[in-house]
Amino acid sequence: MATLPPLPTLLSHSLVAFTIEFDNEAERHIPHYTTRHGATKSTLPKPWLVSMAMYLNCMQFLDENGMPARELVRMARARTNFNGMVRWGYIAVRPNLSGARAEPPRADWIVRPTEAGQTAQKIWRPLIGVIEHRWKQRFGRELVEQLVSSLAALENQFDLNLPDCLPILSYGLYSNTTKYRTKSAQSANPIDTRLPVLLARVLLAFALEYESKSELSLAVSANAIRVLDGDGIPVRELPRLSGVSKEAVAVALAFLSKRGYAVVESNSSRIRVAHLTTKGMKARRAHAKRLQEIEQRWRERYGDVIDSLRNSIARFVGGGIAADSPLFAGLEPPPNGWRAKLQKPDTLPHFPMVLHRGGYPDGS
Repeated sequence: MATLPPLPTLLSHSLVAFTIEFDNEAERHIPHYTTRHGATKSTLPKPWLVSMAMYLNCMQFLDENGMPARELVRMARARTNFNGMVRWGYIAVRPNLSGARAEPPRADWIVRPTEAGQTAQKIWRPLIGVIEHRWKQRFGRELVEQLVSSLAALENQFDLNLPDCLPILSYGLYSNTTKYRTKSAQSANPIDTRLPVLLARVLLAFALEYESKSELSLAVSANAIRVLDGDGIPVRELPRLSGVSKEAVAVALAFLSKRGYAVVESNSSRIRVAHLTTKGMKARRAHAKRLQEIEQRWRERYGDVIDSLRNSIARFVGGGIAADSPLFAGLEPPPNGWRAKLQKPDTLPHFPMVLHRGGYPDGS
């Protein structure tokens, strides 16, 4: 067990793989456009393509009647990118003029899906079940059900009422920006056994505990600090080594440089190279130690379910790289999809980089 990746890495790889497979299938059917790769030929309204997180933190809760923005946030237990979802064509946000107040606060404005948003909703709704069915066919029904059972048993022991997806990361790529209510206030809610929801909640619980004692976020530590060293690595190599997009790498490096953990400079060949400072190397050692300490505390706190979870999820992840991870079998993008135009990844993020850029798990 000591040679296996840390628990959050196993969770992250599984969640990212599921999300990419979900997104690829959605891309096949939703009329859309992308910034760099054009638009579909449909005559229907075309929103800008977004990832599964934007369905789970926004669109799954809306119907054509709409709801106040504050109610959407309450139900989602996470704040969506309202400005983005309006700009990208999925929702309209308008003042509720039926009340007595002439200018209601923006939290009371009504959020409704647009025509394009309703089309996307119809395609998104069944997709979690579709991908789960594929996983059962690919990996075996018993193994998938064992993973769901272990995740649900663990999530059931958490005190907090966590959202259905990872929150959009804040400045510094932190996850711990929301004060979640305890489950006692929502005790009547049935257990949600959707696989990506369980993966996200367990991973978020780990991140919250990690960041409660760390100056750096788990996302920055797992995807940047982990792959950097004191000698220097070409910046252009970091997306391949970390599994996250060059845009997400740039955000992480900017934060680390500003805080004195890393330096980015050009070498004698004029290649931009990033390396950790003494402070950064200390943070790298602390990161590895903190992962071990939290996982051990979870064993003591939650019992045998941790090892059960580890044993089942490790069979999905394998070694965590494209050459030996069963997860990569489902990641082939549509021939005309935007991911088909990118270099195939060697690995997946060690923590999802869910950014305001559409919620993609690798920060794309």
